Amino acid sequence: MIIAAGIAGAVALVVIIAGIFSVRSERDLLEERLMAERQADDGTFGYDIEGYQEEAEEAVSLRERAMGSLDTALNERDWGRRVRTQLARADLKLTVAEYALLHPISMAALFILSFFAIFRGNLILGVLATFVGFFVPRIYVARQASQRLNKFEAQLPDTLGLWVNALRSGYGVLQAMDAISRDAPEPTATEFMRVVREVSLGIDVDDALEHMLERVDSEDLDLVITAVNIQREVGGNLAEILEVIAHTIRERIKLKGEIRVLTTQGRITGYLISGLPIILALFLNVVSNGFISPLFENRGCGWPMIGVGFALIGIGTAVIQKIVDIEI
Repeated sequence: MIIAAGIAGAVALVVIIAGIFSVRSERDLLEERLMAERQADDGTFGYDIEGYQEEAEEAVSLRERAMGSLDTALNERDWGRRVRTQLARADLKLTVAEYALLHPISMAALFILSFFAIFRGNLILGVLATFVGFFVPRIYVARQASQRLNKFEAQLPDTLGLWVNALRSGYGVLQAMDAISRDAPEPTATEFMRVVREVSLGIDVDDALEHMLERVDSEDLDLVITAVNIQREVGGNLAEILEVIAHTIRERIKLKGEIRVLTTQGRITGYLISGLPIILALFLNVVSNGFISPLFENRGCGWPMIGVGFALIGIGTAVIQKIVDIEI
């Protein structure tokens, strides 16, 4: 068992190293080349800089071709298109192939950590931790996308205020967007900058705004874009419309904050009920090695009890989240 674990650890390390080198960007190559040129100018070493650059470019080219083929194959699938949209919403500079490689890396890392450090040679718990590791990249990307969406929606009323002021100053719609991309905080500035750049490349304004809505996926932004599209078709005072929408969104955010405060106790209760059994089991396994092991080794009684326990935890968590999730 120890030999098998060692082999698995070695394979995992190889996968991790390959994944790390695969996600290197052209920026890393540029920094290496600039550093080499600076050191050559300073006289700190004397080998051929051009040969070093050609070597680095060839290595990156090979990695890019391999990753590009895998990325092309994944992008043609529905799963790849969904992942690409989710990565754009999280604003993570990863391709679909790199995101897919993060799954085996995460699984291998959690298996090594759990098998050798946490569960001390318990293969069943190590395999369970490996299963959990498969969902770690998904959870991280979903959390990043949610945090970015919350920031954008919190900044949207002030963004609309900037937009209204720019329109009343005589700017056009695209000029106002360009001003927002320069003055607004992140992530609002990045999203409006992308819209301006897409339009400058020849993409229609409606399509560029639709692309932004796909990246942000906000109901408030959908309302704003609908108002802009209607104004472009039938005319009207866009500044007044956006001002009314900004007031409505600001009141909704205020109401959401009040509801979140009132439901804090329920949400914390849900977290405690969900996490306490798992944390307690891990604590007992670390303090008293072998105390929890019979539960996992007995397939006739232990495994069904574990399954029922996880099912009840999941049902309780879902019910509590449904209660405290109030739609506005």
